[in-house]
Amino acid sequence: MEETFSRWKKQCLNKLDQSKKGSVDEDIGHVVSLLNSREEFFTTSSCSGRIVLVDAAPGSSDVQKQNCVWLFVSHRECSCDELMSGLCRSSRDAVLKFEPFVLHVQCRKLEDAQLMHSVAVNSGFRNSGITVGKTGKIITAVRSTHGLEVPLSHDGKLLVEQDYIHFLSQTANQKMEENLRRIHRFYQNLQAALFSEKPHPPDPLCNLELQEPPPSPETEKHGKRNETSVYKRRRRRQREPGCYHGDGDRSLLELEDCLDLLT
Repeated sequence: MEETFSRWKKQCLNKLDQSKKGSVDEDIGHVVSLLNSREEFFTTSSCSGRIVLVDAAPGSSDVQKQNCVWLFVSHRECSCDELMSGLCRSSRDAVLKFEPFVLHVQCRKLEDAQLMHSVAVNSGFRNSGITVGKTGKIITAVRSTHGLEVPLSHDGKLLVEQDYIHFLSQTANQKMEENLRRIHRFYQNLQAALFSEKPHPPDPLCNLELQEPPPSPETEKHGKRNETSVYKRRRRRQREPGCYHGDGDRSLLELEDCLDLLT
């Protein structure tokens, strides 16, 4: 399976970009590069998010890419004048759409896909999912639901006032701003997940308890004698009159005992 995944990755990354633009969008270039640099992932398709104005055939229930004319497209914010300029060329049913960031990533293992899905959901892309194909391909789709789709003309006739077009341009731009924030959050979370420090195996040397060498007979003998002498002196002081009357005298005697133990 490892060899098969490596072959799929090589074939995918070596083939020409089939998108209309022909290259990875600038705002997600760092995301795509990060994923493709990892041995457990590679990207199969992506879009940073875009505002599009398309002219579709009248009566169509859905805007199909192959059956529509692109009147305007931008991966950044748009202006009301740009939308109006595109609408002037409409001869069918013009629809304004905001399409948020979408990313398809093939993963080596199911655990890798689950990691990618978790990062996506935590970054605001809550419509993301995992698909396992019959051939064993595991795909994570990172996508969001904060899109926009509004019909603006029918048979080339504008259905709304220019003020509404201005309002829609502002709405689409706000969605684009939120989209870029989510991409940034996704990249930050992805970095944290991929480069988080894994627990290092414990150093065998660290597990060895520091043990002092066993005392020699002579050291043991002296040690017992010192302990005994200190104990006898302490008992003698307790019997002496005037001992332990006041904190100052007691502290001084305890200090002397401590010094005796160290000598």
